[in-house]
Amino acid sequence: MQHNKTFVLRENSTIEQNSKLSQKSKNRLKKSKSDNTLKAYEADWNDFSAWCHYNELTDLPAEPETIVNYVNDLADDAKANTVSRRVSAISENHIAAGFLAKNPAKSGLVRSALDAIRREKGTLQRGKAPILMEDIRELASCFDETDIVALRDKALLFLGFAGAFRRSELVRVKIEDLTFSLEGLVVLIPQSKGDQYGEGNSIAIPYAPDERICPVTAIQHWIEAANLYSGPLFRPFKRNKELRDTQLSDKSVALIVKKYMALSGLDPANFAGHSLRRGFATSAAQHNVDEYTIMKQTRHKSEKMVRRYIEQGNIFKRNPLNNMYT
Repeated sequence: MQHNKTFVLRENSTIEQNSKLSQKSKNRLKKSKSDNTLKAYEADWNDFSAWCHYNELTDLPAEPETIVNYVNDLADDAKANTVSRRVSAISENHIAAGFLAKNPAKSGLVRSALDAIRREKGTLQRGKAPILMEDIRELASCFDETDIVALRDKALLFLGFAGAFRRSELVRVKIEDLTFSLEGLVVLIPQSKGDQYGEGNSIAIPYAPDERICPVTAIQHWIEAANLYSGPLFRPFKRNKELRDTQLSDKSVALIVKKYMALSGLDPANFAGHSLRRGFATSAAQHNVDEYTIMKQTRHKSEKMVRRYIEQGNIFKRNPLNNMYT
């Protein structure tokens, strides 16, 4: 695949041509951003670059007016949050190219344009529906315990909910990351989106009193049925239901979520892989779990998103009409 030459975040010639840097240093500097972040920035930059090319304008360095005209064209069809993300990618690429002091994406003109777009379009993000604790109880009856695929899916869904895992974290779990004890299961996450420096997180999953909804028991049954000793915990199947050695893709998590939400009688279009993580936080708030404890399990670094989940979880509990009706 040929990359856009003006996307310097991936192949920074300034770093490569710096004779004072060792090759080891150059290689490590390439890892300053995660692969997923780079892919997202590159896709956003390519859209901006293509727009500039079509309009016969320079993308790097761009003029503030170029960025303003681009985001206003973009805003005709895109959400305000998408516009902001594109500007972030444009800014990061200019910084990588050496335009830190004269970064056009940081100009007052661009900031004013973004403010106007946010006011006009709003910044509300309509996420997928959460899978709540009561949904987990309903799902318990949707799995055929004699089917090895269903055993995998049950383990994946129940662990995803209990550990408030991101899709990428869930599919990367290895057998070596699991530690069972009398109290339950500890899952080690060596590195994740919220832990870019690889400090690692240990997520505790206690046994549930009801074995039908117990994630630890579901994991144990899956490992035993699949005869797993090492490597990826969640793996795809061949057509004959023979297990592959590779890890499951993160997109498969969303498909599995949709499959079982449909089996439980709900509209699968309303759910996605993030529904498990979001559902844990919302359910925890409904069960009066405090903010700090929720954040410890979800590993959120910012209180903003967790508070949003708490507000959603308590939308009826703290409603003034509850007192007015009595």
